[in-house]
Amino acid sequence: MPIQHAIWTVSNDPQEIRQGILPSEQMLEDMIDKQPRILSSDWMLIGRQIDTKLGGRIDLLAITPDGSLVLVELKRDKTPREVVAQALDYAAWVEKLDAEYIASTYARFRPGRSLSADFLERFGQDLDEDTINESHQIVIVAAELDASSERIVSYLTDRGLAINVLFFQVFDHGTEQLLSRAWLIDPSDVQVQAASTGRKGEKEPWNGEYYVSFGEGLTRSWQEACKYGFICGGGGTWYSNSLRMLSEGDRVWVKIPARGFVGVGRVTGSRVPARDFFIDDQPVWNVLSANYQREFKDDLEKCEYFVPVEWEKVVPANQAIQELGMFGNQNTVCKPVTPSWRTTVERLKTIFGIS
Repeated sequence: MPIQHAIWTVSNDPQEIRQGILPSEQMLEDMIDKQPRILSSDWMLIGRQIDTKLGGRIDLLAITPDGSLVLVELKRDKTPREVVAQALDYAAWVEKLDAEYIASTYARFRPGRSLSADFLERFGQDLDEDTINESHQIVIVAAELDASSERIVSYLTDRGLAINVLFFQVFDHGTEQLLSRAWLIDPSDVQVQAASTGRKGEKEPWNGEYYVSFGEGLTRSWQEACKYGFICGGGGTWYSNSLRMLSEGDRVWVKIPARGFVGVGRVTGSRVPARDFFIDDQPVWNVLSANYQREFKDDLEKCEYFVPVEWEKVVPANQAIQELGMFGNQNTVCKPVTPSWRTTVERLKTIFGIS
């Protein structure tokens, strides 16, 4: 069902703001280039009008904190079904891009800049060349799609393809124009879809075990997580939204990125923002010493979110377990369907003595 927007003034006499027309979709592309938050506050643009050698150009290319790529296709003057088919064609090309080509694409987009240096500055972590482009997403930006095209997108998503539609509409407000947006599918669901499938779609049935990435460091403390029983993530919706996947009774296997696996436990409650999380009946800030995004405690987009966990087995960070071929991902939570996840869990069960 096509998504419709409406904007009203907030006053004693509410007035509906009249819908307008964007002068050109080229203008929308320029706006996204200048302000990528129109798409997402958690992505970094790395390319624009990229020649695919297939007789077409990718409108925009972005990268996420885990090195996944996001292909962005603006509808322009294409028919709805054509834009979906073209995006899929481009995605088949994007899937084969290696780290060197991606870096050179960024160098053409931002002359004189380095992708690895700017990635580190933007996300606060190194770009792993071995895992860059392990997965990708497709985003179609359009004022509207017909019902048939929306069914196609939903069908592809239900079958494991990470694809989404960002609807936009323009409203005239005095001498200015306002832009509104709405997603067809919750972006966090598509993010998880992308993270759960490896390169070239290596898949097998999910084994029911959740993977958790715990960002040990100045922001959060693994020692405190062990002592008080929790996992957490924050600093942006990309890091915190995936915690919503977890429900009471779910089992999580926790890894500290670049170090190894440090624990396994059962979830005992739902995700809550830090300001609503209590430890021994005390506010979290009265108990924990690490930062946990304290500066954003009243910002529900950037604040830290906590999930309580009853640990079955934990080890200190300096005893983290990492062996060749073990699964790894920067997403805070995901439910991997790659063969390496099954073998990783089987190996960890043996090491931890977990049945």
